[in-house]
Amino acid sequence: MRTTFILLISILGIFCQPAVSSTDSSNHVSNLFFPYKATYSTIWKKGLSLEVQGTQTLTKEDSHWFFEFKASTFFASLTENVSFQLKNNQIRPENYYYKSQLLGKKREAKLTFDWEQMQVKNDIKNKPWKMDIHEKTIDKLGIQLQLRQDLKVGREELHYEIADGGRLKYWTFERIGTQKVKTSLGDLDTVKVVRTDNQNNDRESVFYFAPEYDFLLVKMKYVENKESYLLEIKSIQ
Repeated sequence: MRTTFILLISILGIFCQPAVSSTDSSNHVSNLFFPYKATYSTIWKKGLSLEVQGTQTLTKEDSHWFFEFKASTFFASLTENVSFQLKNNQIRPENYYYKSQLLGKKREAKLTFDWEQMQVKNDIKNKPWKMDIHEKTIDKLGIQLQLRQDLKVGREELHYEIADGGRLKYWTFERIGTQKVKTSLGDLDTVKVVRTDNQNNDRESVFYFAPEYDFLLVKMKYVENKESYLLEIKSIQ
């Protein structure tokens, strides 16, 4: 039960990178990302349906960015954020924080990226670890913005190295075509992307990005065995 509900609200935090419409041509050209606040919802189905909403925000101060996701239900909550800078259109995380709670049980992680020493360490005392990283190593929240940017510039190889749990994990995606989808923002033409690592006949992750809104993620479907999750955009501010 604990894993199911934490996964449900975590789904909201996966690949939800809203942006300003590309009709604002001056900002579209001169900025890599746009500060925003957006609301998404996800529906979990396994015999019954449960809907959860979450909010993501992206803010900027000088050269530092802050990306955060929050969601909660009656019995579970999730907070995840990362501060980062940009280097040659590549996200360079500084501090990553994750905290989930279900019925009083907590899980917490705090990562510090040291780019001079090329290391990342977990600062939570009961599970400390440290490991070497590479030039393009990223955290598992910032990958959302990096994937969006790579789709926007037409990058073909969508391969990423994630620092998580004391080891490097490799996530890969593939652009497989276009599809029109119905959303709260209207009917939108989207680029369809699938995750290709750790997927099989019983597990599938599909993402729909809208070029009209600067490759905003507007929909995601996740299926594993007899469970399914549907994420959809609700609003943007």
